[in-house]
Amino acid sequence: MIRFHNTLTGRLEEFTPLVPGRVSLYTCGPTVYHYAHIGNFRTFVFEDLLRRYLESRGYQVTHVMNVTDVDDKTIAGAIREKKSLGEYTSFYTQAFLDDMKTLHVLAPTIRPHATGEIPAMIRLIGDLEKKGIAYKAEDGSVYYRVSRFPGYGKLSKKKLDGNIAGARVDVDEYEKEEGADFVLWKAAKEGEPAWDSPWGRGRPGWHIECSAMCMRYLGETIDIHAGGEDLVFPHHENEIAQSEASTGKAFVRYWLHAKHLLVNGEKMSKSRGNFLTLRDLLDKGHDPMAIRLALMSVHYRASLNFTLDGLKEAREIIEKFDNCYSQCLSRLQLAAPGAGSELDLKGALEEIGTDLAEDLNVASALATLQKAVTEINAHLAQLSVTGLAGCVEFFRAVDRVFGFDIAAVAGIPADVKMVLSDYVEARKAKDFARSDALRKQIADQGWLVKDGRPGEPSSVKKIRRVWDVKK
Repeated sequence: MIRFHNTLTGRLEEFTPLVPGRVSLYTCGPTVYHYAHIGNFRTFVFEDLLRRYLESRGYQVTHVMNVTDVDDKTIAGAIREKKSLGEYTSFYTQAFLDDMKTLHVLAPTIRPHATGEIPAMIRLIGDLEKKGIAYKAEDGSVYYRVSRFPGYGKLSKKKLDGNIAGARVDVDEYEKEEGADFVLWKAAKEGEPAWDSPWGRGRPGWHIECSAMCMRYLGETIDIHAGGEDLVFPHHENEIAQSEASTGKAFVRYWLHAKHLLVNGEKMSKSRGNFLTLRDLLDKGHDPMAIRLALMSVHYRASLNFTLDGLKEAREIIEKFDNCYSQCLSRLQLAAPGAGSELDLKGALEEIGTDLAEDLNVASALATLQKAVTEINAHLAQLSVTGLAGCVEFFRAVDRVFGFDIAAVAGIPADVKMVLSDYVEARKAKDFARSDALRKQIADQGWLVKDGRPGEPSSVKKIRRVWDVKK
């Protein structure tokens, strides 16, 4: 049984998709007005783990992640830098895609851009207008009439008691105007991008974008919608109002939200000087997989306190995994295996699956993984060919779930094997000048020599690739 905490109901619920064996998943993607920060990536890494886990359980996941390339922030940024909207957002879109690849986050099945989906948004607004839920105001903009949707507030648990009749909000993000009518279509302003519509030239509000894209690609009712807790209100609340008022059907069956990330115990902000992008951390030489581990190390519904000490600990864990895998691969391909011992790692994989089945209990799953790696290290010298091959496959299975990229290298190149053989002979002959030169030759080929303890063979591991941080 898989159980997730559903924000809508506030309780753990057994997960059963609408269509057996298939999962429809929508996640709110980036607003491409700046580099994404590590708080954003905490959510994206959680969503990646969610998808990977579901796929590891045999589900076919159709994952849609939008790109918001037209809203208040993107327009303001383009105007500020005196660029076209497309030129401005394409730069940050590519930066985001590069960052996601760096963190080994799977690409979504479909990645629609808001500017490419305007017709679908116009159709949805038109449907709401026909139902009397959307109305055109004096300024030419179109608003959603919140009072016509009785369920408004059911996700965020906000009440409409403070609603002032006729109050409207024309900005994309807000907090205090709990029951105010919100904008669906903004009338064109001078100097801003605009599209033709039945209500005149203008552009969509932020909230209608996700409703239109989600329903276009996944249908009127989907299995899972995920995002950060900051999106619960108003964004996701408004998505529900728009979608359900149009279709008369439940929009999302399971809502999953990741909690905020803190940096050194404080909310991240530029004014505090603790605002971090992924590129800031890469500039300082931190391993992307250590960053990935640090971002997923705490349960997604608990606050994550991101610290350099925590990042250092994550790096040590990743190195432990790396070293263990490289030892298994090297012994399998380079050295004479042990007497015939094997390890039963199936139980560890099943335990990891059981941990993650309980609302993605990642802390427990990672503890199980570390325990299994310790067990492999303790029995390395005795493992047979079959035992070593089983360990290699174990790491591949772990990668499919956690995405740590440990087992990315499937084999050791023949030329590296040859040089390593010469290296071992040089060390036996105590020709250390030659062995040092051979070690460097191996390093120049992208591999690192790791000498075993007395009586144990030397091994090699692939040097983790160096990520190019594009400015």
